[in-house]
Amino acid sequence: MTDMELAEKAVEMLKYSYAPYSKFHVGAALLSKDGKLYTGCNVENAAYGPSNCAERTAIFKAVSEGSREFEAIAIAGGPEGKVKDFCPPCGVCRQVMSEFCKKDFRIVLIDGKKNLKTFTLGELLPESFSL
Repeated sequence: MTDMELAEKAVEMLKYSYAPYSKFHVGAALLSKDGKLYTGCNVENAAYGPSNCAERTAIFKAVSEGSREFEAIAIAGGPEGKVKDFCPPCGVCRQVMSEFCKKDFRIVLIDGKKNLKTFTLGELLPESFSL
């Protein structure tokens, strides 16, 4: 799967986002080393703390189904579900990625003009706390 195909899957996930409070919708598509695709979207809650980001939804889904080795994740997001700018992962998601992904894990971002930016986890979280 190309990075663009992965990013387009992330954009597709925006329609499932539940973001009545922030109105900021996010979709993610996670590619495992064995080629399986896991998707996720953000799910908000009035108490905020129980809310979950799209990236963590995809990772937790994959882990709960037995997958532990990942190649890349694509993330798309924007106000009212319209992708305008790049939407990098929050700090909590970066830390969760560091639990399950290696430093060369790719993080693919897409903007509203279908431009891609790709980072490694090592670039976005250079001094991660992990085992």
